[in-house]
Amino acid sequence: MERRSFLKQAGVGLAAGAVAAPALAQNAPAIKWRMASSFPKSLDTLHGSAEFLIKRIAEMSGGKFQIQLFAAGEIVPGPGVHDAVRDGTVEIGFTCSYYYFGKDPTYCIDTAIPFGMNARQIKAWYRQGNGAKLMADFFAKSNIVSFPSGNTGVQMGGWYRKEIKSVADFKGLKMRVAGLAGAVLAKMGVVPQQIAGSDIYPALEKGTIDAVEWVGPYDDQKLGFNKVAKYYYYPAWWEGGPQISTYINAKKFAELPKEYQAIIEAACAETDTEMCARYDAKNPVALKQLLASGTKLLPFPKDVMEASYKAAQEYYAETSAANPEFKKIYEDYKKFLNDQNLWYRVAENEYARFMYSRKN
Repeated sequence: MERRSFLKQAGVGLAAGAVAAPALAQNAPAIKWRMASSFPKSLDTLHGSAEFLIKRIAEMSGGKFQIQLFAAGEIVPGPGVHDAVRDGTVEIGFTCSYYYFGKDPTYCIDTAIPFGMNARQIKAWYRQGNGAKLMADFFAKSNIVSFPSGNTGVQMGGWYRKEIKSVADFKGLKMRVAGLAGAVLAKMGVVPQQIAGSDIYPALEKGTIDAVEWVGPYDDQKLGFNKVAKYYYYPAWWEGGPQISTYINAKKFAELPKEYQAIIEAACAETDTEMCARYDAKNPVALKQLLASGTKLLPFPKDVMEASYKAAQEYYAETSAANPEFKKIYEDYKKFLNDQNLWYRVAENEYARFMYSRKN
């Protein structure tokens, strides 16, 4: 009797809950936005993560909040996403902030900077440090609300037509490289070229550039860089944990119901985790295939790494002296990174060192 009574009451409760959820959806407004992506459709990790994001937003809103996605070049070029969102050409964008280095090098801190944080560390800085607040204040000046929405993990150092045996081999090298890294590499003689993802392969194939860095094995293989360059270097010391961001026009974001604002933030956080998982799953298989096809996998020589680190520190000192906004955010970032590295040096490093020595 008591059990029946309980089940009956539970059934009533479930029915009430079932009614309540659709009622919330019925009261929510139907909204349609447009999203501009900085990435080509061919990249199912980067552009595909934008597809994942808008799908989750639609699902969480009961289909009321619909976003139409446009790949790079369909509305604006890949590097045009920032201005398109700022000016209201589109309501929302999916991009990397270091593409906007030319506007202000401070943008690069939102994505990745040479010898900076890895994927876990930048997530910690944003969620538990001062990262979210500092970057929100910075983006507000451009009429943009930004949320972390992905991470590739540490990237590869790129594809080269010739071997890099020393710093001298960087002299005059024309290299596609994004953001602040180009300014640092220029100190060592590289001629940086900022080229949109869809245009990189033709430039490398025709010899317009001598080298290219993009992401890692999975994406690099899809773009076919191994067909036109033989040497594959690691690591990308300029991209220890590149973060991808969702930009939203601040005025449009403020007009949304609070529930929709929360949905966007939650979907971005889920996409952040999803992208990193995709790369971690796909890169090992792709790397094996690249090596089997004749790719020469090589680490950067120690003198290159040391010279690169020195050049990066010089750049940070120079930029901090000239740019108060960069200085304020970078100093907080650097302090957090130093503490992180003290901790990673202990358990994380020793565990990894042991596990990487195992053959099975």
